[in-house]
Amino acid sequence: MSKRNTQQRRHNIVNLVNQLGEVSVDQLAREFATSEVTVRKDLTALETAGLLLRRFGGAVAMPQEVISDDPLHKVSQYKLAIGQAAAAQIGDYQRIVIDSGRTTAALVPELQHKRGLVVMTNSLNGAEALRGLEPEPTILMTGGTWDPHSGSFQGQVAEQVLRSYDFDQLFIGADGIDVERGTTTFNELIGLSRVMAEVAREVNVMVEADKIGRRIPNLELPWAKVTRLITDTRLAADVRKQIEYQGVQVICAAVKA
Repeated sequence: MSKRNTQQRRHNIVNLVNQLGEVSVDQLAREFATSEVTVRKDLTALETAGLLLRRFGGAVAMPQEVISDDPLHKVSQYKLAIGQAAAAQIGDYQRIVIDSGRTTAALVPELQHKRGLVVMTNSLNGAEALRGLEPEPTILMTGGTWDPHSGSFQGQVAEQVLRSYDFDQLFIGADGIDVERGTTTFNELIGLSRVMAEVAREVNVMVEADKIGRRIPNLELPWAKVTRLITDTRLAADVRKQIEYQGVQVICAAVKA
């Protein structure tokens, strides 16, 4: 099925849910002449996008009081652009790691229609979003100890699981970027991030430009471990040169008009 057909069907599903208030998976499968498996993937993707709510056996319309015009509740245009630029680095049949985080989460919808991916993540929300892709990638979870601060699995078990594999690429965010040293974080649990970088041949740091220059005490990944920095066009030219001088490729994603 083409990407256009998938998008059109999902658009029609949202319209139908908003019109009826509640629909079942069986009802949608009959309405759109597709399988219940495909419908469930559609509903997962639409819930991740904040367009409806999943319920057992179906979905319901998003309550009006939940719908907010507050920009803080929306994925920023910069994150979306960075997600698209990151996805352009990924080919079919690659094995990748996606760390938890709001910026890395913007990558997942852009993986639609990439074939044969194997994706490891330590994020429950990330794994659920991956299930909504077509074709659905092979999804691996790190397991480990749940860390409520980062909303992800961390710890020695997660590190041991990661070391059992090797990957083509890692996609990871950061709380800040120290131009001289590398990525920085408020979280003191940095062991898993470093193991993720060890088991990947290329390390991609995804971060909005307004975080570059933040000097947070905890150094997460030194520049020697980073292949490329994917950010947005707000990055100053002189700062870009400083980072490139460290041997890091810099990609500045432009926001689409």
